[in-house]
Amino acid sequence: MSLQGEIGTFVSAVLQYFDTAVQQAAVVGTPYLALGKPPEVFDYTGMIRVSGKRKGVVYFTAPKGMLSVMLMRMQETDMSDANLRDLVGEVANTLSGNARKDFGRNFIISTPSVVTGSSSTIGYSPDTRPIVVPIDWRTYHANLVVCLN
Repeated sequence: MSLQGEIGTFVSAVLQYFDTAVQQAAVVGTPYLALGKPPEVFDYTGMIRVSGKRKGVVYFTAPKGMLSVMLMRMQETDMSDANLRDLVGEVANTLSGNARKDFGRNFIISTPSVVTGSSSTIGYSPDTRPIVVPIDWRTYHANLVVCLN
């Protein structure tokens, strides 16, 4: 599978999550290479680490406001930090599940982890180039970042 096909797997996972859990479609912006500076990280980030055929990290990062409205759409009234972390972790879990299904044994996918804070930096190998896929939903903007060698 080409890198473009692999990225498509992750994009499909995020779009599927919005369609299923939030029951409102998200829109994919134009992907771009993050050259010169790391991709923007928002308030909450759910990520998976990948090894095997390719190595690196894939993560979904979103602002608190977007995640809060997503929880409301899911009929959830608890907007606590723990619930926001759980939500972004669920998105990362969806990324993980799709990757396992599409990539098979050639990839080893870590358990999803969650990082909070927009000042966070996500560690990735200097020999990789992060591909940023903007995800827009309602008036909110998030990023799906695929950084695989």
